[in-house]
Amino acid sequence: MAQRLQLDSVTAGYGRIEVLRNLSFSVPEGSVCALLGPNGAGKTTTLSTISGLLEARRGRILLDGRSINRLTTYERASRGIILIPEGRGVFPGLSVHDNLDIAAHAARGVNDDWRREQLAKVLEMFPRLHEREDQRAGTLSGGEQQMLALSRAFLAKPKVLLLDEISMGLAPQVVAQLFDGVRRLRDEGVTILLVEQYLTYALDLADVCYVMAKGRIVFAGEPEELRGSSSLAGYATA
Repeated sequence: MAQRLQLDSVTAGYGRIEVLRNLSFSVPEGSVCALLGPNGAGKTTTLSTISGLLEARRGRILLDGRSINRLTTYERASRGIILIPEGRGVFPGLSVHDNLDIAAHAARGVNDDWRREQLAKVLEMFPRLHEREDQRAGTLSGGEQQMLALSRAFLAKPKVLLLDEISMGLAPQVVAQLFDGVRRLRDEGVTILLVEQYLTYALDLADVCYVMAKGRIVFAGEPEELRGSSSLAGYATA
């Protein structure tokens, strides 16, 4: 299987502190990879480095076999690397409709028919957004904002979707709705790298699991190998 995304001996951090140390792993095209581990392991730093929010000090980040190290965050997004950060990813001052419209028009190589079909799909998937199309995104509940962030990802036609704790602080029924949306993205062939506290969802969705500790990969394998494993004891909600 072709590798959509690869990290090759990547080192990154903040100031004098190195958070990632010679980090290497790959994400196959069309797969869901779960990036797991305790708080402080470097998971969010990994996503930030891939998306370009944080510069890699050493090593290479490859998209479809080509280095993206020198690309800006905007250039990486334009090539299909979309990050939904912890704490939502919407324009709070704009309406729900305008947030969706911006995402739809950012997608490359699509026509208006595709945009209309995708918009209808996300409004059917998250009917609350349809009810609140004219409402400012910043006034939505946390769960509704996360629905909007995920819908924007649908409309942006990502090659690689980076999800950072999309369930954080949300009610279980809202989390279930969000992961239904993630499944639909997976079924459409989107490559997904997922950082998630709910192990049940992460392990059910993932094709490959990586466990991080102190900025390195300490385990790589299939979800079944991790079920009930002491490697994740105390890490997340089952």
